Amino acid sequence: MQDHELTQILQNRLRFGKRTFPANAAVLIAITQEADPKILLTRRSAYLSNHAGEVSFPGGKRDPNDTSNIVVALREAWEETALNPFDVKLIGDLPMERAKSGITVKPVVGLIPPDIQLIPQPTEIDRIFYAPIKKMMESQPIPYEVRLAHQSVYFPSLRIENEII
Repeated sequence: MQDHELTQILQNRLRFGKRTFPANAAVLIAITQEADPKILLTRRSAYLSNHAGEVSFPGGKRDPNDTSNIVVALREAWEETALNPFDVKLIGDLPMERAKSGITVKPVVGLIPPDIQLIPQPTEIDRIFYAPIKKMMESQPIPYEVRLAHQSVYFPSLRIENEII
């Protein structure tokens, strides 16, 4: 791919939905704007009561004062990683999803500078890292076992930066 070709494709194809309902939570899918774009990921603190130790996008639950899903995603990314909302070029959103906890989650997509300095908030995040999109597209998925209702369910996953995503 040429410089920024993938990020250009994303900008051309992604839009914000015309009718976006408030979700219980929102995440920011932050993609570095560079020749080999990467997705910003975090590993949640092992001390959290929900999703402890899991790899995730920056994000979290809606606060009463949040006016939109975008506000939730940007606020949570700021709180967890010190990502300044003014450094995010919003390009669209993805369909609402339901987390394993049952809450609705709205993914918001934005571009960030590749050299941005982020700081993990230690009460929420153990680690900040990046997953190269090209590497994820070329990698063979590995099965990841999750126990649900006393049964093993296997999900496709990837190993990136010694993390299972």
